[in-house]
Amino acid sequence: MNIFDLIGPVMVGPSSSHTAGAVRIGLTARKLLADEPASAELLLHGSFADTGRGHGTDKALIAGLLGMEPDDTRIPESFLWAEKAGLSFRFGTISLPDAHPNSVLLRLRGKHGGEKRVVAASIGGGRIEVRRIDDMPLRFSAEQPTLIVSNDDQPGSVADVSRILADAGVNIGTFQVNRDERGGSAVMVIECDAPLEAELVERIRSLPGIRRAVCIN
Repeated sequence: MNIFDLIGPVMVGPSSSHTAGAVRIGLTARKLLADEPASAELLLHGSFADTGRGHGTDKALIAGLLGMEPDDTRIPESFLWAEKAGLSFRFGTISLPDAHPNSVLLRLRGKHGGEKRVVAASIGGGRIEVRRIDDMPLRFSAEQPTLIVSNDDQPGSVADVSRILADAGVNIGTFQVNRDERGGSAVMVIECDAPLEAELVERIRSLPGIRRAVCIN
């Protein structure tokens, strides 16, 4: 147990799960998009849908998409800041199978045309868990520096990425691999012990068969 477990996150309230966790979900989704969001559809599930508005979940999610942290005093006015930033958004509800009660599906479009779908949950105390990116199921908390690599499912991709990290002296904490089908699309989720330099991520992007690489430091 650490001090975070005892006192919770530094945040703008009222709720660590419905507010601080929601900010972190929005912020993580923004980083996964790797662009400034231009439009967002946010579909709330479970408790998020039932009580989220009263807890400020809607404003917290938008604050995160704008790049705000959980302790940012602008969170209650995030809708106004979104208008200034040119971010259009709409909220709805959804029933997600086997999802945590505090879950949301975010459908994002960036100002440079990129798109990203993210399912994430706020699991308590300000902590989150990303459970799906686009159509690929996975799980990570974004509490450690995390590298997400989308690639063609082909021999050598895992070894090539691992070699670049090893040559750079990066220690891997956890390494997940998933794919939609043999020879189709795959994703690696690599939690590291230290932040990754942008140049290192760019080297990984340039590998054969790599479609996309994003690091959440």
